[in-house]
Amino acid sequence: MPFRQFRGKALAATIFQRLCACRSITSSLATRAKKMPDRPALINEDEFTEVFLKGSGPGGQKINKTSSAVQLRHLPTGIVLKVQETRSRAQNRKIAREKLALRVEQLQKGEESRLAVLKATKTKRKASATKKSHRKYRLLSQVKEEGVDNPPPEIAEA
Repeated sequence: MPFRQFRGKALAATIFQRLCACRSITSSLATRAKKMPDRPALINEDEFTEVFLKGSGPGGQKINKTSSAVQLRHLPTGIVLKVQETRSRAQNRKIAREKLALRVEQLQKGEESRLAVLKATKTKRKASATKKSHRKYRLLSQVKEEGVDNPPPEIAEA
C-alpha cells in the first residue's frame, strides 16, 4: 500500500513538472498594466438639489403611486440626473449621488476620468473580440477552400 501512495505522488509530481514546462504561470497582477482611477468623492449636499419623482415603466400601481425615483440637479454645472434603478428610495439616492460624482469628475478631468477610462477599456475589449472573430472565420474559409476535412484544433477552437 505505501508503494502505491508513493507512486501516485511521483506520478503527480511528474505531471506537474510537464505542465510547468508547457505553460507559463503568471499572476493576474503582473498582467494588468493599467490601474483604474479611484472612484470620485461624493459631492457636498450644498452643491445639488434633490427631488423625488414618481417612477415610470413596469411595476404597475406600485410604481405609479410611490415617489422612489430621484432627480439630482448639480447647481454649479447644471447637470440633471434621474435615477430609478431600484424600488427603494434610499438605494436610488445612493446610486444617484455616485453617478453625479462620476459625471462631475468626467466634466472636470475629461479623458482621465473613471468613466472615460471604463469606456475606453470596454471599446478596446469589443474591438479585440471582433478582431478575433474575423480572424477565426477567415481561417475557416481558407481551410474550406483548401478542402481539408478536419481543421487543426487551434482553428476549430478559436
